[in-house]
Amino acid sequence: MDFKKVIAPLTTTTQDLSVLDKDTDNIYETVRIIAKRSNSIGQDMKHELNRKLEEFAYYTDNLEEVFENREQIEISKFYERLPKPALIALQEFLDNKIHLKVEQEQEEV
Repeated sequence: MDFKKVIAPLTTTTQDLSVLDKDTDNIYETVRIIAKRSNSIGQDMKHELNRKLEEFAYYTDNLEEVFENREQIEISKFYERLPKPALIALQEFLDNKIHLKVEQEQEEV
C-alpha cells in the first residue's frame, strides 16, 4: 500500500450511522469490517516502517553511543503524520474500496 497517496482525514469526526450501515444493514457488521481492515493496514504500516528502519540499524556493544540519523528521523516523522489506520479504513469503506465477502450459513437437513 502506498501511504503517500492515502486520502483520509487526520482527525476523527462524528459519522452518521445511517450512512455507515447502508451496505450491510447492520452497524456492528460495518464496525467489524472496518476494524479488520484497520488491523490489516496497521500491520502493513508497521512492517513497512520496520523494513525501512532496518536499513539504518547499527548494532554496537556500547550502549552509551547513540547515533542520530536525519533520514531515519524523517522517515519516523512521516509515519507519525499519517492518518491512523482506523481513519484510513473508514475512508476506504465510505469510498466503497472495501469489498465485502458474505459467507452464507448452510443449514443441514
